[in-house]
Amino acid sequence: MDITLILEMIAASMFGAVLYTIIGIAPGTDETAVLAPVTLVLVLTGMEPIVILAFFISAIVAKKLTDSIPVAIAGIPGGVMSAPMVEHAMVLKKYGLPDVSIRKMASGSVIGTIISVPLSLMLANLLIPVGGIIAEYSNQIFFGGAVFLALMTKNRWLALLSIIPFALLIQGLRHLYWGIDAVPEDFTVFTSFFLGITLGPIILRLFELMNKEIRNSLPRQKSNNIALRRQKKLKGFPNPFKLLDKKEVGSSAAGSVLGVGTFFMSPVGMTIFLGEVLTSRIKDPIKKASRAISSMDGVTNSAYIAGTLIPLIAIGLPLSPTAIGPGIALFEAPPVFTEDHNLHHILSMSDFVVATVIGAVIAISLTFFVTIKYSQQICTFVFKYIPHEALLGVFFGLVIMLAYRDAGLINIGGVLLVGLVAGVLHRWGVNYGVQFMVLYSAPWIVMQLL
Repeated sequence: MDITLILEMIAASMFGAVLYTIIGIAPGTDETAVLAPVTLVLVLTGMEPIVILAFFISAIVAKKLTDSIPVAIAGIPGGVMSAPMVEHAMVLKKYGLPDVSIRKMASGSVIGTIISVPLSLMLANLLIPVGGIIAEYSNQIFFGGAVFLALMTKNRWLALLSIIPFALLIQGLRHLYWGIDAVPEDFTVFTSFFLGITLGPIILRLFELMNKEIRNSLPRQKSNNIALRRQKKLKGFPNPFKLLDKKEVGSSAAGSVLGVGTFFMSPVGMTIFLGEVLTSRIKDPIKKASRAISSMDGVTNSAYIAGTLIPLIAIGLPLSPTAIGPGIALFEAPPVFTEDHNLHHILSMSDFVVATVIGAVIAISLTFFVTIKYSQQICTFVFKYIPHEALLGVFFGLVIMLAYRDAGLINIGGVLLVGLVAGVLHRWGVNYGVQFMVLYSAPWIVMQLL
């Protein structure tokens, strides 16, 4: 391989790591919203495909390492994938341990990356002979995933019954948009609906605050005495296997393997499922929260890497939640990449290996060091200077902007409607995983009903 190309991959990976270390620290920076547009721009500028892949892998790893920070200190998801960890992170924050929360989550992410890279490459190579069959039944796979995740929730019957109505809502809005001249019939509104589901509980809460009775009934409490327990300073490069205890390392590793094996399913749903399974019998709240967040972060990283690499290498179609969302520009970015001409057709297996390894190693080297070494300083800065309301405003404003970009003013109303329904379903016990799977399979579900 040309040394110039390798240097370009290293430079692109460093750029991705630095950029998404900064972006990841900011709350509300949804993976799809911040990864897909930048990747699309790089593709359309004519950058070498192998360099784009190195950048994307580095960006994923960096983003997943740092999105633990807004979760730990403010209880706000840094992205869709960090949403399931909020409850456990808030337990550690209650005990004055948000910086410990950051270290646990970041270490789980690193273990997830280390395990998922070789496993994803091997599984993708094994699936190449059956890639065509998988592509043919992709919609059924997504629908099956929605049913499976619904059955895994506590309110399983409600979750199952919500699948078809939610699919009708999504497709009904899309059909309505197609009647507008500005929205062609071959355009599918996806990103803004994706973010509307993510923001559902917040949208629901904001609408509730317009009700005077609900607003006046809320408890009012103000505290200026937020204390962080002083942690022992780490010397040298932090070792994720020492920051976690043996049980946390084991559960993170097991979760990472599960994340690779279920690459075609919603990472959010699998993260929630694993968190509940691994911590259900732990009584101590600190130990339970620590085990949950480290294990869940291992799942998220491995699911994102596997969800990108396996469809790219084995299938050539975006047949995973990650591929459909953040990684869509790697599959479809006309006129550069199309369904019949994308990274799957351009890169060899050795190209995928080199780009992935370079991107992952550089992101871990840069971002993990910064996240672990300066977690307490970052916590202190955010507590002092960044209001909680401002973080919510950034997230909400981002979704409104993307809604307008997707389909104009009418889509702002559509996204708010999707968010309200998603928020109610989430409050009733229908988790994000079921809702995302319905979003992916909605066209096929509706077609079966006609």
